[in-house]
Amino acid sequence: MELKFSKVERKGPITIVTLSRPEVYNALHTDAHFELQKVFDDFSGDPEQWIAVITGAGDKAFCAGNDLKWQAAGGKRGWDKGGFAGLTSRFDCDKPIIAAVNGVAMGGGFEIALACDLIIASENATFALPEPRVGLAALAGGLHRLPRQIGLKRAMGMILTARHVSAKEGLELGFVNEVVPQGEALAGALRWAEMITKNSPMSIRASKQAIQKGLGVSLEQAIAEQRDYPAVQAMVASEDYIEGPKAFSEKRPPKWVGK
Repeated sequence: MELKFSKVERKGPITIVTLSRPEVYNALHTDAHFELQKVFDDFSGDPEQWIAVITGAGDKAFCAGNDLKWQAAGGKRGWDKGGFAGLTSRFDCDKPIIAAVNGVAMGGGFEIALACDLIIASENATFALPEPRVGLAALAGGLHRLPRQIGLKRAMGMILTARHVSAKEGLELGFVNEVVPQGEALAGALRWAEMITKNSPMSIRASKQAIQKGLGVSLEQAIAEQRDYPAVQAMVASEDYIEGPKAFSEKRPPKWVGK
């Protein structure tokens, strides 16, 4: 597939997706959403790819959200089943996805980051859900993910004022995992990705799915049902389930197969 609005690079089991519309701060329009839907479909379905990192082209923006100028000029809005950037409604991907936020993450851009499992932000990164300032609302997940991730009152403070939050404050609020120097967001995200690849990909997928499904039910129900989750059953049936204890007993690094 020819990519017009994004770039994809594979580094071993890690897929690096770069939003590539730097002339508009990597803001996204309908065609970009459908392209990214296919990009993340390919990542999700590729057994050789274990982790994805998403970042923005250039040194100013991760993603400025919805391309308002394109919309104001008559461009239609819409995206595929995966949601904004093919990610915000993608609830069936058990592989880790890391946001390398290298600058502005506004509106839908912040919602992309919130939909990821980790956020690594450069010092110059800025986050906001400014939709109320243009008569909109953060309906691509921001209104629901932010309160779940930082608590109701803190989220209300950001959402109702539409204020901008620095990377440092994002770390303090709890939605940023690490702040790195300007220009090093991708390197920092790849460092986290490499740490994850030391673990069994089957265990990582089982863990992510158990967390996601468990958050939607009571603690008692989550613990009672977790062994029935598909990714947990796949882990137990995988070669990694045997390789891990064997490598430990033989005092050697494990050789993960990922299936």
